[in-house]
Formats: sequence, C-alpha cells, structure tokens
Amino acid sequence: MKKYLLMAAAAMMAASTVFAAGDEVNGHAYFTKAELPDMTKILPPFPAFESARFVADQSQHLWGKLMRQDEARAAQAQRDAVYSMQTVIDEMGPLFGLEITKEGTPEIYSILQDVCASCDSIYHDAKATFNRQRPYAYYNEGTLIPEKEEKHRNEGSYPSGHTVFFWTSALLLSDINQTNEAMEALLARGYEFGQSRVIAGYHWQSDVDAGRMAGSVLYQLIRSHERFIGQLAKARAEFKEKTGESTPVNSARIVPITEGSAYTLQGTPATASTRGIVIEGSQKVVRK
Repeated sequence: MKKYLLMAAAAMMAASTVFAAGDEVNGHAYFTKAELPDMTKILPPFPAFESARFVADQSQHLWGKLMRQDEARAAQAQRDAVYSMQTVIDEMGPLFGLEITKEGTPEIYSILQDVCASCDSIYHDAKATFNRQRPYAYYNEGTLIPEKEEKHRNEGSYPSGHTVFFWTSALLLSDINQTNEAMEALLARGYEFGQSRVIAGYHWQSDVDAGRMAGSVLYQLIRSHERFIGQLAKARAEFKEKTGESTPVNSARIVPITEGSAYTLQGTPATASTRGIVIEGSQKVVRK
C-alpha cells in the first residue's frame, strides 16, 4: 500500500509539473500560478449576453464567419489553432529573420520554450471563474476545427488562452529582434493569431482582446525576472551573431595563418587552424 501511495504521489507531482510547464513540457515556467496576479481582478467582466456590448461581439462573430470564405485566411486560422511552440516557430520564424531550432539557436529556443511554458498559469483560473459560453456553443453551430468542438464545448472562453500564448510569444520575439521591420511584422502576426480564434468560431472578440491584455501583463512580469533578463541578453547576442549583426568586418584583408596574439570573437586564443573573423591587435580581420 505504501508503495502505491508513493507512486500516486509521484504521478500527482508529475502532473503538476506538466501543468506548470505549460504546453512545452521541457520548458521552465518563470512563475508558479500562486505567484501570478489574479486576472479576474484585472480584466473587466465579459459583455453580458444580450447586452449592448454583446452586440459588438456578435458583429465580429459574423465577420469571422465571412472570413472563412477566404480559403487562405481560413487555412491560417486552422494552423493557428494548434497550440504549440512549433506553431510559433513555423508561423513567426520567417518574420523573425532567423530559423529557430534547438540545435542551431539554443539560447533563443530555450527562452521561447520557457516563455511558452509560463502562459497557461496566467489565464487558467480566470477561464474557469468567468466560465463564459463559447460562440459555437451559444449558437449551436459548427466551427473551422470540428474535431475540437466537444473537448472545448463546456470550457470557458474568456480570456482566450491561444491569444495569450501567441501574443506573448510575439512580444518575446520582437524583444529579441528589435528592428522596426521585424517588430511590426511579428506583432501584426501575433495580433492575427487572436483574430484566428474569432474566425474559427471558438472565441468572441472580447475574449481575444482580454487574452492580449493577459499576455501583456504576463510578459511585463517576465521581463523583470532575473533568469529571463540573463536569457534575453544571451538570446539577443545569439541573434546578432547568427545574422552577422554583431560581427561587422572592419578589415577584409587576408592575413597569414600563424600562431600569435589573435583571439576569436568568444575571447579564446586563435590557432593556426582558426578560420573566420578574429581579433588581431585592434582590428577584426578575416582568416581564410
């Protein structure tokens, strides 16, 4: 009996670990749920059904159904329904300006993993407390993602968890690549992830708006976390290194490959076999 009780306790601990880690189980959330603010005390109540404010949600629901007639936008909404870090990478990676992989960009991959792992806890209790009926359940109609309808039919829709997840990811990626072009593209795409939930029929517009607010609250808190601050510095440096921004070549002369007082960009002594950009004296030079 003692053995089975220990096994059960271990299983419960494992389950809580998975929840704390969010969708990306290998990530490390920055906060426990208890450490985060109560979003029910920050978000306004959702528009009461049949109220004047609800008319705007109904109008946007009709807009979403019209957008399903656009095949490309409907396909995007279906892709955006997959709640995973891989979706972030697939959809935002081209806008980010660098392919994100665990092997090729370990610092960027790791910080994205940890941010994704932090998202569930900011909205989970609020969804349960508000317990708002989803639009497809309210209208008793189909969605763009029919295979998920029964699973989420009785799950609260306010705020939108998908919107929290993808908006927060967009905030992170635009914090790493801070060029205006990338920031504009990433945040615009992050916005469209939320609109995809309206188009798919799974959320009211006010659910999505609240999701963006919750994601912004979360990211503001994450940015002050000591571990994140160190990770962000490394991720930015990795981005600049991989895209060549941190290694402008001041001199393109070809130098003899000999031992001497030359160093790599990482600060280690260069040897006769070292190729690429090295520091010799006060200049960056290319060894070929």
